[in-house]
Amino acid sequence: MTIANGTISMNLAGKVAVVTGAGTGIGRATAIALGGSGVKVIIAEIDAATGVQTEQEIKSHGGQAVFVETDVTSSESVKAMIESTVRHFGKLDIAINNAAISPDAMKISEFDEERWAKTLQVNLTSVALCLKWELQQMIEQGSGGSIVNLASGATLRPQATMPAYTAAKYGVVGLTHVAALENGCHGIRVNALAPSATMTDMLARRFDLDASQDDLVSRFGLLGRFARPEEVAHAAVWLASASSSFVTGINMPIDAGFALM
Repeated sequence: MTIANGTISMNLAGKVAVVTGAGTGIGRATAIALGGSGVKVIIAEIDAATGVQTEQEIKSHGGQAVFVETDVTSSESVKAMIESTVRHFGKLDIAINNAAISPDAMKISEFDEERWAKTLQVNLTSVALCLKWELQQMIEQGSGGSIVNLASGATLRPQATMPAYTAAKYGVVGLTHVAALENGCHGIRVNALAPSATMTDMLARRFDLDASQDDLVSRFGLLGRFARPEEVAHAAVWLASASSSFVTGINMPIDAGFALM
């Protein structure tokens, strides 16, 4: 990071990043934002079609990106993805652990046990697996790094009928705190982002967005609209960059005041 005459430069050119779930939504927006900042990006995505689309979008604007098909619930797959990152770009500086599935919609007294297990596997265990292999690589390199885990506005203001999703995202915040405590000595910063409702395909599947959104958006913030994926992406890029060089162990709200409501 350079600071001169009040100007701050994030200076990300030449860095190498992994973004999981980068085929759509917040992950895609973050990968594109990093690519536009001069970062070499690994698109870690289980869906080849969307992963390749993100790769091509970054390349079409002069950036460097490689799609690597990845199942974040498999330790072997995540390890292979990190090895592929080093093979392609020589190192790992930044990791954005974003991959997740949509919230459940049932009361605790009625929750589906298979859905519970799948949600915790995809939304929590996958983050632990990614952290395991990302941290090993960063520690071996000895040059620090920045990791950003995607939590949720549900960790700021829990909602009814999302028990598995809420438990998983609280777990992500806990993992973030533990990883920050353990790895500051290695110069590795670990933070979380807590976005409220964001206009993605996942949100569209959860709600009927063809209907009037006035009542709906008023439930999720003070600004009268949903977040855009790019707004969450910009926060992730800031946490990944040297501009946030003294920030670690936080769960950063991107919520338009949702937690205050």
